[in-house]
Amino acid sequence: MSGILDLLNSDLGKTIISGVAGQTNQPQNKTQDVLTMALPVLMQAMKRNASTPQGAEGLLGALNSKHDGSILDNLGGLFGGGVNSDVLNDGSKILGHVLGGKQQRVEQTLGAKAGMDAGSVAQILKVAAPILMGVLGKQTRQQNVSNPSGIEGLLGGLLGGNSAQQEQSFLESILDADGDGSVIDDVAGMVLGGGKKKGGLGGLLGGLFGKR
Repeated sequence: MSGILDLLNSDLGKTIISGVAGQTNQPQNKTQDVLTMALPVLMQAMKRNASTPQGAEGLLGALNSKHDGSILDNLGGLFGGGVNSDVLNDGSKILGHVLGGKQQRVEQTLGAKAGMDAGSVAQILKVAAPILMGVLGKQTRQQNVSNPSGIEGLLGGLLGGNSAQQEQSFLESILDADGDGSVIDDVAGMVLGGGKKKGGLGGLLGGLFGKR
């Protein structure tokens, strides 16, 4: 299975990047940088949430109903007239649920790395989150995932299927820098180069963030 970052390099991914950039009035290359960093982090956080039966059941329920992938069928329409407030509100709820109290910190960190203010990053993530859920919903249908235990595997496959395997260890480090199991812990220190490092993380950053 191809990974989530491979998706960003596909035609669908280019449509998403260009649409999100237009919607948020941000340069396309910086929008791509933010999404390249943010989507795996969001998915890894979802995978953590789905590791409990309750979390997995909640995610599967959302993917089988509201987020069934149909948003991807008309991206031209979604971006054409400006993304409506329902989609943006939905994006806010998804981010709040997935990132919890770490949301602001993640947005600030991604902004600092991409050279963009945190408010603009927040707007990009709000537009991107419902689309990411749509991608997951489509994958759920294509792979016939019908029970909560399959959701974690689906997310792991999309993360593990990325072209560069180093991204997985990078994400593990970013999400749990001090090993206490809390999601997105120490993300600022890890991404920006300060704080506690594990396993030569600095070298991995070039691989993950150097893509255009």
